[in-house]
Amino acid sequence: MTQRWDAEADVVIVGLGAAGACAAIEAVDRGASVLVVDRFRGGGATAISGGIVYAGGGTPYQTEAGFDDSVQSMLDYLRLETGDAVSEETLARFCEQSADNLRWLEGHGVPFEASMAPRKTSYPTNDYYLYYSGNELAPPYRDKAAPAPRGHRTKGRGTSGKVLFKALRAAVRRRPVDVRCQTAATKLISDDEGRVIGVECREVGGRIPRLLHRLMSQSNRKLNIYYRPLGKRLDGPIRAIEARYGTVRRFRARGGVLLSAGGFVFNRTMLAEHAPDYRSGSAIGTIGDDGSGIRLGTAAGGATARLERVSAWRFFNPPLALVEGVLVNREGERICNEVLYGAKIGDHIARQRHARAYLIVDQRIMDEAKRQLRTQTLWFQRLQMSYLFTVGHVKAATLEELAPRAGIDVSWLRRTVEEYNADARESRPDRMGKDGDHVRPLERGPFYALDCSLRTQRGFPAPMITLGGLTVDETTGAVTGQDGTVIPGLYSAGRNAVGVCSESYVSGLAIADCVFSGRRAGATIAAAAGHGEPA
Repeated sequence: MTQRWDAEADVVIVGLGAAGACAAIEAVDRGASVLVVDRFRGGGATAISGGIVYAGGGTPYQTEAGFDDSVQSMLDYLRLETGDAVSEETLARFCEQSADNLRWLEGHGVPFEASMAPRKTSYPTNDYYLYYSGNELAPPYRDKAAPAPRGHRTKGRGTSGKVLFKALRAAVRRRPVDVRCQTAATKLISDDEGRVIGVECREVGGRIPRLLHRLMSQSNRKLNIYYRPLGKRLDGPIRAIEARYGTVRRFRARGGVLLSAGGFVFNRTMLAEHAPDYRSGSAIGTIGDDGSGIRLGTAAGGATARLERVSAWRFFNPPLALVEGVLVNREGERICNEVLYGAKIGDHIARQRHARAYLIVDQRIMDEAKRQLRTQTLWFQRLQMSYLFTVGHVKAATLEELAPRAGIDVSWLRRTVEEYNADARESRPDRMGKDGDHVRPLERGPFYALDCSLRTQRGFPAPMITLGGLTVDETTGAVTGQDGTVIPGLYSAGRNAVGVCSESYVSGLAIADCVFSGRRAGATIAAAAGHGEPA
């Protein structure tokens, strides 16, 4: 097959997020040459994330904070969260390599700290960088796996994903990696025998078009976080620049091509096809998370799995006082243990009719929650709670008045609250497994119904990410077809592929999987090009 190549390398990577950066570093350090293309300027969803890495088995930070953890305990817990997303062998390997992967990140400049959060929270304040980032303390998890804090937050103020990716990007920059920014992959190139040997791209050319493209994509990314309708206005102009000023480039991969271009949360057509119940959520990532990496893989014969799995988050802690309320559906039935992690709560809400849910609290809880705002929240959490406390609720003197205003069945709501109050007064075990410290009667009016439905409210978004992707060989990261055989020369990692967190999600598991799967693929492709042994 005769082909004109603009450049070639042992490893060609599509997408410079956490998975792509980790793969590039691993491959170069094993002696391979690496070329990376990214539609924008790198970072992907990682750079705008909370910067959490889920790690355990006895990390230095767990030990310094006074916690004993083991690989077995981590495995026991994650087995409950991940189901059969990956094999038992792969999950065990993920846990065994966890502490080493954290050290590897730290060795490349990612900072961590052992300051332990004093309370259960969805995301700690800037004083704390180690916390329980999942459901470790709630039943049935705590009954089957020894709890330990495994949420290692990158040390940096605010949402610290930007600090994590800045360190990885600097590590890539220190190495002889050819990074082609503002270059979107459009097609995989295969030889006559079906082996993937390269990538065809469109690279934005011209000083002014590149500047405009960069400025608009940066604005688009920020606006999408806070108010997607504004960010959406830039989608078209960005695509127009890419179409008008994009020059076709072809890059040859001697060892293989790695697809690490994220998920498809910004592709409404794919969401409607595979996960229609989540169309009203708020996409987290960049418009590059449009499923393009997944579609490149399927066009080459790759299979997909778990595209219906989406993680939508409903966090109402912090402030911690709110977990003392009861979360009900429109029928007035209680949905789940309110102390659960926000993604697990989101899973429960998604199963309700029209994905509607309301947190019922009384004046005592509301007063305490407002007092906790200043000390327990970061600015973005404070803004969301302020919205709920002022606009995103209905209020009434009694439950009987509250229910019709919120559209909740009054008889079932009364029964639910009566049962909850009876358990609280008699110190009986909570029927949903909530610990006694957070079970107190709801009896002091007025009462409030905070709207926690899985739909985007102006001041209370429902963040979500997609979890499924291309199927891969779990030893190498090679993309597999419908019959399970590998697609020669093609690999995938991160949210572009099925991985550890493709069934359910807890904070830090996606980035940890990016490190795990990215390093695995980088080592494998480097070995395929004649540089060392696979990981």
